[in-house]
This record gives sequence, C-alpha cells and structure tokens, in this order.
Amino acid sequence: MVATIRSLGLYGVGGYEVEVEISLSGGLPQFDLVGLPDAAVREARERVRSALKNNGLSFPVSRVTVNLAPADKKKAGTVYDLPIALGILAASDQLPPPGRDAAFIGELSLTGELRAVRGALPMALAARRAGIRRLYVPAANAAEASFAEGLEVCGAATLPELLAHLRGEAPLAPVPPRPPLPEEHFPDFSEVKGQENVKRALEVAAAGGHNVLLIGPPGSGKSMLAKRVPGILPDMSREEQLESTGIWSISGLTDDKHPILRRRPFRAPHHTLSAAAMVGGAQLQPGEVSLAHNGVLFLDELPEFHRDVLEVLRQPLEEREIMVSRAAGSATFPSDFMLLCAMNPCKCGWYGQPGRRCRCTEKAVRAYHGKISGPLLDRIDIVVEVAPLEYGELRTRGEGESSAEIKKRVDRARDVQRARLGERGSNARMGPGDMERFCALSPEGEALMEGAFRSLGLTARSYDRILRVGRTIADLAGAEQIAPEHLAEAIQYRTYDFLFGGSGR
Repeated sequence: MVATIRSLGLYGVGGYEVEVEISLSGGLPQFDLVGLPDAAVREARERVRSALKNNGLSFPVSRVTVNLAPADKKKAGTVYDLPIALGILAASDQLPPPGRDAAFIGELSLTGELRAVRGALPMALAARRAGIRRLYVPAANAAEASFAEGLEVCGAATLPELLAHLRGEAPLAPVPPRPPLPEEHFPDFSEVKGQENVKRALEVAAAGGHNVLLIGPPGSGKSMLAKRVPGILPDMSREEQLESTGIWSISGLTDDKHPILRRRPFRAPHHTLSAAAMVGGAQLQPGEVSLAHNGVLFLDELPEFHRDVLEVLRQPLEEREIMVSRAAGSATFPSDFMLLCAMNPCKCGWYGQPGRRCRCTEKAVRAYHGKISGPLLDRIDIVVEVAPLEYGELRTRGEGESSAEIKKRVDRARDVQRARLGERGSNARMGPGDMERFCALSPEGEALMEGAFRSLGLTARSYDRILRVGRTIADLAGAEQIAPEHLAEAIQYRTYDFLFGGSGR
C-alpha cells in the first residue's frame, strides 16, 4: 500500500513543497529512503521506529520504501520525521490518510515528543504558496509559523497528541495568527555622555541607511554608541519582519519566546570569523551579511579581521545580495544591511593622544590602516572621529537626548525618502538617475564640491556617496535642495586622511 503525506523543505532562505511517499511491500524487512537525503534525514528511520514502538504503535514488518519528491533536490535536516511516521501509519491502516490540504513538519524524539525544527516561517510561507490550508508543526514552532497568515497552523507537543487530533478524538486548537509578542528594550542614546558629533553622524547614517566607520582610542565609546544605533532606525515593515525572521529561523536563532524579529537585527561577529561564516557556510546556511539583512552589521576592531573576510563585503555592499556556491549547491541570499565599523587609530590604540602613550611608528600606523583596502573604504559613506571624553563631560549628570527623540527625526527623513524613491527606498540606495533628479547642486555647492574632489583625491564612487549623504542631511533639515552647509557637513565625513593618515579615501 502507498500513502502520500505533504511536507516542506528548505533551500537557501526559502521553502518548497516536498511530498513524502511511503510504500509497504512484501519481502524481507527493510527500510529504504530515497530522494537525495543527507545523514540527518537517513537517520529518521531509527527515530521513527522507536517513536512508534514506544507509543504502542506497530512498525510494519515488511519492506518500507520512502521517497522524498522532488527526488532531484537534496533534502537536509530532521523536518521529515513526522511526515514519514504519519505515512507509515497511514500505509499500514493504523491512521486515516490526512487530507491533501494538510502538511506536516517536525522532528521526533525516541519517545514521540515533537521537537522544533529550523525554518518554520519560510516553510509556512511556502505552504501558503502551495495552496496548503492546514500546517501541523511542533508546539515550539507554532507561534513563528502562524505569522505566515493565510493558513491554519496547529502545534502539537507529542505524536500521540497529533494522532488524537487526526482521529477526531481530541482536536487541537489552531494558533491565532500573529500572537502578541513580548516588549523589547534596547540601549538608549540618553545614557551616552558627550560625543555629540558622533551622535549626529549616526543620526545622519540612520536617516539615509549609510555605512559608517568610527575611529577612536580605546574607551572612547565606539562600541557603546554602535549598540544604540538599532534603537534609532525606522521600524521594520511586515515584509521586512518576515524576511529577517525567515533568515534567523533557518539559522536556528528564533525560539518560541521570540518567534519573530520586531526590531532590526544587530550582528556583531568576532574578528576571528572566516570568509565562509561572513557570507554563507558549506551547507548553504546564511552568513553574517544575511543575518544582518534589514539591520546593522557591526565590525569592531575592523583592521583585525582577515583581509579576505573584509574583501567579501564588497559585493553585498553594492548589490545588496550575495550568491554563495558550495558543494551542497548554489543559493542567493539577501544582504541589505547598514555597515557600522569601529577601529583604533593604531595598533596600540593611542595614536594622536596626549601623554606620549602611543609607541607606534608612523610606518606602523600606515601599515595598520593599510589592512583596510581602498575599495572597501570607498563603500563607507561616513568616517567620524570618536575623541576621548574630558573629565567634565564624564561628571555631567544630566541625560542626553533620548533615542526616541532622535528616531522621530530619522522617521521623518525616511518618510521623505519613501515618498521620493518608493516604499523601501533610502538615499543610500539612490541610483545615477535618482541622483540626477534629487541631488542637484547650486553654483556655490558645485564650487565647494570641486574643491573637495581635488584636495581630497576623491573617486567617482566617493563623489556619489558625498552627494547621497548631503541629500540625507538636507532631508533631516527639511530642505528641498542640498545647500552648501549640507554639502560641507557631508564632505567632512570623508576626511579620513586628515584624521589619522589613512589611505587617501
């Protein structure tokens, strides 16, 4: 007898429908699993066998053939345990065949407990596209899967609980779509004393989606400032929430307490990570550039990252997506993020500071900054010095401006950009045509820009980035045109050489 159970699989950052076909035939007892399964899928035979027997169900003493269709796509993970078990029960007349409008995903423990799987949200979205009306998932994945909307999601904690529902003995209640989520709190800019110039630069960056490099000695507050940037970014749209949550779910970073991302992601990988971990791993798992999609990628101690790790950022910074080719196949991952970097002015960290604390030679300082290539620096819009605080600033007891107040200005600027460029538009995304229309300069601005281009040795890319930043500063000021003072502020964010003897960008 043959039974077919609908299920879902993952490829890259998306889901697709999988049909689990089970055939019971005569002959010596044997369990064959075909359809390009990986080791985790093949091991399902032992998990399913034990789960059925430990719950008083019989495992057929016959030849069992399981086919995962489409058979030409590699199948990975433990998501097929549940549909295989249900297919065996249906094929052996221990369970009425589930309807064709239902699909099942879940990992089985040896005792029949249903354990959470990765990628519940992308698979739920794929189920909706495939016309599936009901999706059965482990209880720990139910809240996440329910955000797909358009289909009924039921969560079960154990195999017997699900079987009782399918037999009509104890129906499961569907999970309400978009259940309430816990409040999230983020560090606030009001806790940061001083550094008004840096706060202003980060406000400009958040308003236009610009990339930033912070340069300053140890203890000046670079990391503290960076961690507060997500609190001033615009709220994510529902589409962005689904995109980012799907990527985090595939990577196993969501759980039943935090089933969906409400705020923009903030990723801060250690400088020892590899290039594969940055862009995507061997099993086509999303890398850090994709986990930061719609949010912030913070690289602290930028020159300490391996050169190849930094160079792989060049494509996603321009294209806002990354194509990864590995032995397991090829996939394109989204990678639209705001790059936020921090570094010391030299290896010891004290170059240019009073007290003769720096022991680095000029050659050593140049070598330290030389670890960051010119093409990568060209893709950074704003470079700002983070100076150490004076004693009087540290003793100040009054609170600074809150993140909520800064966010209001950022939201107003983003509203202007969306009206100008479309729903997901920002000044950092402007193309040549948009810049021709919206970044026109007055004669005074043209003269100022020409002088900066010659004196700073700018490239065509850095010229465009100055115009984009100038447009953002004008939007924050509520101005229709980029005035000379807006352009002057944008130009000062490109003076990398004059701050610390950089590489001419």
